[in-house]
Amino acid sequence: MIELRTGDRRAAFDVPFNVYDAASRYVSPMWSDFDRFLDPARNPLARVGQGAFQLFTAHRDGRPVGRIVAAVHEASNRRHGLHRGQFGFFDCADDPDVADALLRAAESWVRARGCDEIAGNFNITAMQMVGVVTEGYERTPYTDMMWSPPHIARLLERAGYTAVFPMTTFETDLTRVDPAALLGPKQTAILADRSYAWRPIKRRDFKVSMEDARVVLNDGFDRNPMFVPVSAEEYAFQAGEMMWVMDPRLSVVVHHEGKPAGVIVCIPDLNPFVRACRSRLSLTTPWHFLKHRLTGDRAVIIYYSVAASHQGAGLNGAMLNRLVAAAKSAGYRRLGTTWIGDVNQPSLRQMQRLGAMQLHRLHLFRKPLGGAA
Repeated sequence: MIELRTGDRRAAFDVPFNVYDAASRYVSPMWSDFDRFLDPARNPLARVGQGAFQLFTAHRDGRPVGRIVAAVHEASNRRHGLHRGQFGFFDCADDPDVADALLRAAESWVRARGCDEIAGNFNITAMQMVGVVTEGYERTPYTDMMWSPPHIARLLERAGYTAVFPMTTFETDLTRVDPAALLGPKQTAILADRSYAWRPIKRRDFKVSMEDARVVLNDGFDRNPMFVPVSAEEYAFQAGEMMWVMDPRLSVVVHHEGKPAGVIVCIPDLNPFVRACRSRLSLTTPWHFLKHRLTGDRAVIIYYSVAASHQGAGLNGAMLNRLVAAAKSAGYRRLGTTWIGDVNQPSLRQMQRLGAMQLHRLHLFRKPLGGAA
């Protein structure tokens, strides 16, 4: 018999460790991050009235074997004219009964709040980890990349969900990339133009730099599908812990004539460290972290953005040129890029210029609910 519980964050955290084997590519968030993201009292999505969410866990014989978060992002629905519910953090055993119980609970919860469709994964918003892996299961994800085993997509399809909105994550072998090959006349002109100031994101001025990064994110992504402008409080909640893992050689905010015009947020890939300490703080965590800092050779682009008034002028390519040169000089050998939707052709062309290879294919999985209850 399957028992459903609500709000049990500790049980939800344990689910992947209970149901995915040791060979799984899944990497859990750190418990401290998982706990605060799913705490309605701390997450601004619920606390400032932009939406709401509910955590469900499935238990068999007292053991947690599945989890799902049902959410309604009211700000997103208003902006895009939808009545959509979302699901996220959907992980479970390869068991149709467990999956169906969780999905029915999520569907009922969002339907009761006026939703006529549900889609996911969104962990928890579109600006965090997104999608369900549909190809590339054997490839190791980077920090902030979704990974799910093959049975998750299969169980969703069995429950009436359809794969929509295809996306790709990428990996670049930096040892095979010449940064100069990323330069054309426009990029070369920008790099020589003293009206552009290149400001690394450093710990001492982290808050100011990240506020500039948020401004550029909101401006540059404004017309992207599913995007909702991120408030200062939301951004600080999502990105605040990043200060402790930043490599100032990688991330940069570009100012033009004193105003933020472009940003690349790129960090060392933390997944090997997180896996080594099993996503929990312990007495050995500092040792694992030091070892990772000394041996890690993978970095990941969390996002890059160019303000609308500078798009098409070559700034994106100039930023990528600087990043690749800096990463190679710092000893990084591989560079991941988090999801890019198939609809985003300019960013996909940037990946082609970078020589990036497909890492994973992902989709959202959507189901109509037949109207509100």
